[in-house]
Amino acid sequence: MTDRPPRDLADRDDVVGLVTEFYRRAFADDLLGPVFRDVARMDLAEHLPVMADFWETVLFRTGAYRRNALRVHLALNERAPLTTTHFTRWWDLWRVTVDDLFAGVKAELAKAQAERIGASILRRLRDEDASELVTIRRQPAGEGRTAP
Repeated sequence: MTDRPPRDLADRDDVVGLVTEFYRRAFADDLLGPVFRDVARMDLAEHLPVMADFWETVLFRTGAYRRNALRVHLALNERAPLTTTHFTRWWDLWRVTVDDLFAGVKAELAKAQAERIGASILRRLRDEDASELVTIRRQPAGEGRTAP
């Protein structure tokens, strides 16, 4: 017998449940809570539907989210610098929340996309290229080659 949740994310109601539980935990978190409550002064009643749109678009390609997630994080970063530690905690908390509530292909996608999106935003906050492909470097011509 497994302790894993019995079902996968299937629709907007599941996404709303996931983001609601995630933000409940994030607001209570010692590192993330002050950023959300005191710096961002986040109004959850307003924010949760936006995040549901975002994750519904990411997971189910609904097109419901039509905002710029980077812009929000850039503004927040100007008021309180967001660090790798913040993003790591955010991702760890997201991953645990997903695992506590769901299991399946969409749940795995939610975790993978959160890590990818978070890393991309963090790179942009550092004025780096947002693409994870920048870690792939081309070898200079002739280097690593042997003569035929």
